[in-house]
Amino acid sequence: MSEANSNIIILSDIYNMRAEKEKELAYYEEKLKELENKLFFVRKEIQLTNFIIEIIEKEKVIDLQEYIDTKNQLPPPEV
Repeated sequence: MSEANSNIIILSDIYNMRAEKEKELAYYEEKLKELENKLFFVRKEIQLTNFIIEIIEKEKVIDLQEYIDTKNQLPPPEV
């Protein structure tokens, strides 16, 4: 008879397992949202860093000290 008892499925246990899995799913969905949010900002930071590197590599940035020195070396405008 003990074999027959072990084959019995208790419906309340199945409901409890489902409820636990639903809670687990909700937890992981929330964690996924947090990770996707972090992933978005890390990607944006990488894009910004790549943009800065590109500007520097193409020398689109003016060296202010060099610009001031060049300006100071020019003769004053004639009036």
